Amino acid sequence: MSLREHIRAIKREDPAAKSSLEIILAYPGFHAVLLHRVSSWFYRRKRYVIARVISHIGRILTGIEIHPGARIGQRLFIDHGFGVVIGETAEVGDDVLLYQGVTLGGTGNERGKRHPTVGNRVVVGTGASVLGNITLADDSKVGAGAVVVHSVPPGATVVGIPGKVVKSSKDAFGSLEHGRIAACAESEPADLEQLNDRIRELEALIRLLLDERVGQARG
Repeated sequence: MSLREHIRAIKREDPAAKSSLEIILAYPGFHAVLLHRVSSWFYRRKRYVIARVISHIGRILTGIEIHPGARIGQRLFIDHGFGVVIGETAEVGDDVLLYQGVTLGGTGNERGKRHPTVGNRVVVGTGASVLGNITLADDSKVGAGAVVVHSVPPGATVVGIPGKVVKSSKDAFGSLEHGRIAACAESEPADLEQLNDRIRELEALIRLLLDERVGQARG
């Protein structure tokens, strides 16, 4: 992948990008990907210590941690990027967009493939966590703050904790529009309503117990 192609992709995704020079000098996501290319080169040749040192330097400079063992596709854009973590066995496809605070992590101390596989043209919103050996299929989207622990089908949109599909491929959003995703999530409020009802029942029970305790104390 040429630097020019990567810069063009960032300009396409980020309306705040004013020039190529600005991206080269002041975009930590761009720097993190370049440093990962270097660390990965050493990692593939079993020079693990120097690979991790370069990765560590990249984390210090950019606030983004990409393990040198992760496989990163073409034109990855990490927007703002601070707090992004990509684990050792993660695989990221082409034209993926990650917002700040995203974690592509594991779920334990298991061996082998333990991090997510992210397909092409996937968007993962701010603060989302995608955990375990699961797949975000091509053109899928993850809403801000979601926790995804199961694979997501192509073109689907996932929100919530735990992540729940709220849009399928036939009616998926063209881009990650957080307002529309939130509105869509509100259209399926059953679980939240049940939780609120249970909280109200418990509050009423606590008040009743307190009233009884006060009555006994006065008696």
